[in-house]
Amino acid sequence: MRYTNRDKSELAIKSVIRILRKAGAVRVGEDAAYDLRQILEERGIKIAGDAIVYSKHAQRKTVKGSDIKIAYKHPPYSSQKW
Repeated sequence: MRYTNRDKSELAIKSVIRILRKAGAVRVGEDAAYDLRQILEERGIKIAGDAIVYSKHAQRKTVKGSDIKIAYKHPPYSSQKW
């Protein structure tokens, strides 16, 4: 199966397929890979945005790993249902 870049995603479709295979998938449908990529990118952007807020609160311009971890564990977007 040949995968093409349908949109301007930041995540490579091959990487998403590897994630699905690591999770135990023997075969991966093209639609599943593209859907997972979209979901991962949406959630990643939300977490990154929250991490930026935390780094600014700490009066830093640099986003650190601790900001990402805090944004993931204590999301202000938790009212949204994933």
